[in-house]
Amino acid sequence: MGIKAQILGEGDGYDYSTLCMPSVPWGKKRHPIKFYPLDEPLPILLSLVMGLQHAFAMVGGLITPPYVVAKFTIDSFPFPNVELQQYFIVAALITSGVCTIINVLRFEIPFSKKIFGRSLFIGSGLLSVMGTSFTFLPIFEIAIRQMKADGIEGTDAYGKMLGTSMLCALFEVFFSCIPAKVVQKIFPPVVSAVTVTLLGVALTGTGMKYWGGGVVCGEMIWKEHSQVVDSVGFGLPVSGVPSAICTGNGKVALPYGSAEYIGLGFSVLCFLVVIELFGSTFMKNCNVMLALLFGYMIAGVSNYDGLAYVDKQKIADAPAIDFLWTMWFGIGLYGPAIVPMLIAYIVTTVETIGDVTATHEVSELPTDGEEYKQRIQGSLMADALCSMLASLFTSMPNTTFSQNNGVIAMTKCASRRAGLATGFWLILMGVLAKIAGVITSIPDCVLGGMTIFLFCNVFVSGITLFGNLNVKNRRIRFISSLSLAVGIGVTVWPYAFLDMRGSSYTAAFWECKDCTETMKGFRNGVSIFLSTGYCIGSVIAIFLNLILPEDPEKDVEEEDVDLTVKYEKDIEKSDVEKSSPEDTGGVAEDEADEGAKVETSSEEVDIIADHPEA
Repeated sequence: MGIKAQILGEGDGYDYSTLCMPSVPWGKKRHPIKFYPLDEPLPILLSLVMGLQHAFAMVGGLITPPYVVAKFTIDSFPFPNVELQQYFIVAALITSGVCTIINVLRFEIPFSKKIFGRSLFIGSGLLSVMGTSFTFLPIFEIAIRQMKADGIEGTDAYGKMLGTSMLCALFEVFFSCIPAKVVQKIFPPVVSAVTVTLLGVALTGTGMKYWGGGVVCGEMIWKEHSQVVDSVGFGLPVSGVPSAICTGNGKVALPYGSAEYIGLGFSVLCFLVVIELFGSTFMKNCNVMLALLFGYMIAGVSNYDGLAYVDKQKIADAPAIDFLWTMWFGIGLYGPAIVPMLIAYIVTTVETIGDVTATHEVSELPTDGEEYKQRIQGSLMADALCSMLASLFTSMPNTTFSQNNGVIAMTKCASRRAGLATGFWLILMGVLAKIAGVITSIPDCVLGGMTIFLFCNVFVSGITLFGNLNVKNRRIRFISSLSLAVGIGVTVWPYAFLDMRGSSYTAAFWECKDCTETMKGFRNGVSIFLSTGYCIGSVIAIFLNLILPEDPEKDVEEEDVDLTVKYEKDIEKSDVEKSSPEDTGGVAEDEADEGAKVETSSEEVDIIADHPEA
């Protein structure tokens, strides 16, 4: 094979015009797309193009959790530590690139066959990318906020969470070593559906806070209430910190929910619709990133009374080149976060099993057999070890990214070479730190317009999982309803168990103002667990799945058969009556026939409505 063929490929299978051709809305003509299987030796250029699409599709999602933690949780109002925010983005990009390459390549663990009686792997060997997990975001936020309330510096609190994450990742290592059948039995599809749905609900609410202007000012919006604007209690002034005025939008400072913020965020959603209507395959696969850049451009050319929405100084201050460990936070341990973190690793275990299954499906590979089980095991091991590696890289835990399965489905490319190229692009974006400078200059309201769509995709994934279940089954319906009731309830209103921002140890459920430090730590752990919807909801679903017996399917089937027989006899009876005109006379005969038809039809509708299986 010549150099040209290695770079561009040869043959009809490498048509670059199809990737970039805009689509005509409502048109009948469709461009056929060739499918590239797992072991397809893609040429270099196509590998880079396909890898860039995956990188663009995931970059908005993987940078959001560390950026949110750095800006809104570790830093304090008015969030002056831009260097910290930029470093978190750099570390997340490089870590995700390294972990993606590990997961795509797949390595056999030495001596595993002698120890476990079967080969164990690190990595799935699929085009399965990895990035910073959203699952851990609420736990990092709540735990760091509680540690700061206890007088611990934000960066030190983050270091404690990194060490806690490393310790709890061993739990997922355990799951990766037990047979896949056992794991799937402990975490059946109903648990996966509940977990992913609750995670989507929590994240979508967070996205709405960004869209209105920012997380902190959104949670402080109660200060704008007419009864507290002028005074609180006996004429005391309202504290200005934290404030209901949003300051994460360049030089502009407006109250949460201002029309200017809502409009800029809405521009992102509008451009998403435009891309879906007219965009090429390439554009649709990286629609989130393109829409974010569009909203960023609109913010860049806009101003409020001469004040800019984009702070260009952040770009100027960013270094040209950066790498890991230019900042260090130490490795510690925070006891109250251990239980919620263990539950979060259970959640990522469930998600990873679903992601690998979905990747097998879009890669046109069988979702059963020994190879499939080995890939699940390898992916779980990669999740756990890469989360440990992420802590050493000063970044948050990593897991597989399910949204990239959509990229495989649309591009018809499942080649591992595209996955390796994705890792290369992510590392390059991290090293070129000016990219992090651009990202940190994006206004919070624009970021919110992107994240609310991105986060809600997680919620829709949960609904899709429910669509694969038999929700008419009483047991599944009961497990889903009870776990979602509690999970959604505490997600929508966590303050039954969680302290409000800036008001530590005041939740009436367990105030604990005068408790010992040990008891405060235990109380904080309970608070995190009970106020994190997908934690408490997932545990309830797992518990109910273990104790509730299966529905008596045979009895249900027999009842359905009896009703089907009754239905058939009713039809036969009505046919006999309609075929005997001598029993009625003249016009009454026709009226009786019509009445019988109406009555029979109503009986048929009732029976079918009550028992559609018939």
